[in-house]
Amino acid sequence: MRKTLPLMLVLVLFVFAFTGCADTKKLTLATGGTTGTYYSYGSAIATVLTDHSDLKITVASTGASMANIELLRKGDAQIAIVQNDVAYYASTGTDLFQGEEPYEDLRMIATLYSEDVHIVAAKTITDIADLRGKTVSVGDAGSGTEVNAWQVLDAYGISKEDINAVNLGFGESSEALKSGKIDAFFAVSGSPATYIANLSANYDFNLLSVDEEHYETLCNTYGFYVLETIPAQTYSNILQDTQVLAVKAVLVADKSLGAETVHTFVKALFENQKELESVHPKGALLDESTALNGVSVPLHEGALRYYEEIGEDVSMYE
Repeated sequence: MRKTLPLMLVLVLFVFAFTGCADTKKLTLATGGTTGTYYSYGSAIATVLTDHSDLKITVASTGASMANIELLRKGDAQIAIVQNDVAYYASTGTDLFQGEEPYEDLRMIATLYSEDVHIVAAKTITDIADLRGKTVSVGDAGSGTEVNAWQVLDAYGISKEDINAVNLGFGESSEALKSGKIDAFFAVSGSPATYIANLSANYDFNLLSVDEEHYETLCNTYGFYVLETIPAQTYSNILQDTQVLAVKAVLVADKSLGAETVHTFVKALFENQKELESVHPKGALLDESTALNGVSVPLHEGALRYYEEIGEDVSMYE
C-alpha cells in the first residue's frame, strides 16, 4: 500500500495537470503589424482584460489574418484577431487557403467591428456595373481585398476578362486614381480610412454603393458579408450616406482552448467595454447585441455559454 500511494499521487497530479492545461491563464493574442489597428486594438484588449480578470495576455505583432490563422493552428497563439471571411476560408480550405487542410477546429469568440469594402471610383463612374471595361485595382495580389473584389464583381456579372485588373496597395491605388492611371479601386478597411480621407481633401471621387439585390446574391454564397452604411461626410467630398458591404474583424481561437478561459475572456471583454472604449476608439463599436453579426465559423463553447447567459439567441450556433 505504501508503494502504490506515491504512484497514485503522481498519476492524479499528472491527470490534473493535463486536464487543466487547456484552461491556461496565460494567453498570446495574435494581432497585426505594429502600425495597424489590429495591434493597437489588441494591445488595448490585453491591457483591460489583464487588469480586470485573472488572464495574463501577451500581444504578438504579426502579419495579420492569414498569419494569425497559422499561429493558432500551430499553437503558437491562443486567441487572434482576423477578418471573418479569412476565418471562413481557413475553416473550409478555400480561396486564400485553397489546397490546405480545412481548419475545422477554428472557433469564433466575438465580432469586434466592421471593415468596409470601399469601392472608390472616378466621378464618371456611378455604379459597380459601370466598372466593366475599366482599369480597376483589386488590391495586393493574393490579399483578402482581392478575393472580396472578385466576389463582388462576380455578383454583378463582371468576370476577369471584363476589366483590366491591376494589383496595387491602398496608398498606391489612391495615387493611381488621382493621376488617372486607374478608374477605380477596392479597399477593405475600417472607416474612415486614412488614405481615402487624404484623397478626398484634393480629389473628387464617387464611393460606389451596393444594392439589396446584389447583396442577397452575395449572401446566398457567402455568409460572412454584412451591410453597413458609411455616413455622409465620413469622407469630405461624399455628401450622402453610402450603403456598402463589410466584413468583420473578429476574435477567434482553437477549439482546444478551455471553455472556462474563453468564458472569462469574453465576459471581461464586454463587462469592461466602456474602459476599452476609453483606451481605443474601436472599443466604441463593441456591442453584445451585434457580437454575433457575421459569424462565419462555429462559436467556441465558452463564448456560446456567455451569450446564452446574457439572453442572446444562439440556437443556430449550437
